[in-house]
Amino acid sequence: MTFDAATDPTPEEAIDPRVHARRWWILAVLCLSLLIVFIGNSSLNVAIPTLARDLDATESQLQWVIASYSLVFAGLLFTTGAIGDRFGRKGALQAGLVIFLAGCVAATFSTSMELLIACRAVMGLGAALIMPCTLSILVNVFPPEERTKAIAIWASVTGAAGAIGPVASGFVLGHWWYGAVFLVNIPFITLALVAGFFLVPKSRDPEQGKLDPLGALLSIVGLSSIVFGLIEAPERGWGSPITVGSFVVGLVAIVLFVMWERRVDEPMLDMAYFRNGAFSTGVSGMILVFMAMYGVMFLVTQYFQLILGYTPLGTAIRFLPMAPIMIIVAPLTPRLSARFGANRTVSFGLGLVGVGLIMFRALGVEANYLYILLCIALLVSGIALAMSPLTAGIMAAVPPRRAGAGSAANDSTREIGAALGVAVMGSLAASGYGRAVADALPAGLASSARDAAESSLAGAIAVAEKLPAEVGNHVVTVASEAFVDGLHLAVTIGAVLAWIAALLVLRFLPAQVAHGAPGQSALDAIEDVLELGIAGVEPVFADQTFPGDLAREGDAGPSANGRRPQDADGPAVSD
Repeated sequence: MTFDAATDPTPEEAIDPRVHARRWWILAVLCLSLLIVFIGNSSLNVAIPTLARDLDATESQLQWVIASYSLVFAGLLFTTGAIGDRFGRKGALQAGLVIFLAGCVAATFSTSMELLIACRAVMGLGAALIMPCTLSILVNVFPPEERTKAIAIWASVTGAAGAIGPVASGFVLGHWWYGAVFLVNIPFITLALVAGFFLVPKSRDPEQGKLDPLGALLSIVGLSSIVFGLIEAPERGWGSPITVGSFVVGLVAIVLFVMWERRVDEPMLDMAYFRNGAFSTGVSGMILVFMAMYGVMFLVTQYFQLILGYTPLGTAIRFLPMAPIMIIVAPLTPRLSARFGANRTVSFGLGLVGVGLIMFRALGVEANYLYILLCIALLVSGIALAMSPLTAGIMAAVPPRRAGAGSAANDSTREIGAALGVAVMGSLAASGYGRAVADALPAGLASSARDAAESSLAGAIAVAEKLPAEVGNHVVTVASEAFVDGLHLAVTIGAVLAWIAALLVLRFLPAQVAHGAPGQSALDAIEDVLELGIAGVEPVFADQTFPGDLAREGDAGPSANGRRPQDADGPAVSD
């Protein structure tokens, strides 16, 4: 998402009357497009045990099917926003929907995890094209006096998607096969595609900023290689040549990315921002928050279904309290930040994240849901306390004319955190699992069955069902205990990282962000949480001034938040 420099619009470039007349229909198309993206990111979580059972997926493949979407999404977000600004936002939106549709169709009929992982990566590419364009088009279609309401609706849709996706998937999995999770998206994508073709106006940035394809490629290679090493290490060995090699390739690619971004005229991500403590602390804190969120959901989803025996729908319903807890806690953050300082508020929030994580250590092969709910409540309360001040810290550190880069950085950190959370916590949980299960398996078991049992808890349960009752029960018990032990290790490391981050935030995050920075009101805090959607989307605040605003109002003065029209995107034009 980019709101970088564009030329001052003239009165003739104001919103076309035909576009203005159908603006609410346009908003419906944009919200439907965004809903598809967020449901695509959140809906697969409850399907993890089903994929393990139906496609014989290993634990590493389960991690990849979640992480591949986030990695492509995060790696291309800077570039796809610039593509829309340069070549046309409507075209980029339509292309994204077509790509997402193709990924869904292929995923529906996937018969292997390798193909499904590839389809998820394709869907991530489509989502990266769709998401930035929805907001760019929105702010060019709605005049300032209606934009607050339009953005509120837009943000609410992203929040609703976080709840709708898992519940809808849980219902579908209770009646049909795993491919139906993707199949149900197809009519909605088709509707958005057709309606968008006729309703959405064309627009682009008049200055057409330069693209940075090499930066995007290096960032994807670097992140993907590191995540590959983390995911594959438990199976291949942490010291194996493939694991070590992937880490080396990843680090080299990231170093080259930093060197390239420091020398290019229009960097995808200006490395100078990291010299600012608010920006670097905000980015690292946001990554950790999403690591905790996605890592816990990845593991607890399997725990709910494979150990406690809940259905996919029952699992999704048990995650629903996360949203109201966040919405209740989030509005408190501006008041707490004003009174105690942003650094203390975020530090306390990260401390709560650590407490919530460490409390998961009390889980065994049997557990009370109310206790799990208490763990989740502490975890998401800490996330809600940390998100808004961290966002404000990131955005306050970026000059107004580069607000788009700050927004994209904020959004990318969320997706990077999601991918790392699944990779790191999933790998920690899997590290000791295979060895423990191998010792419990009967000596004469076929090698294919042994590999399946050692690869995942779902595989062990499937193998145990084919063994004599006594032996099978023993295998299930050992596998369940091994999985729980891995869960304990993962949440312990996560809690330690959260507490270390809390100390760093207390030291380096400023007590007060710059005056006028976003995220300093209860409304902004709620908007941040709504935009969380158990996914990630850039923060946009309804009081921002965009191109055409001053031309329409006949005012040449600065906006309320200090942004002038030349700091924003180009105007909407007629279709």
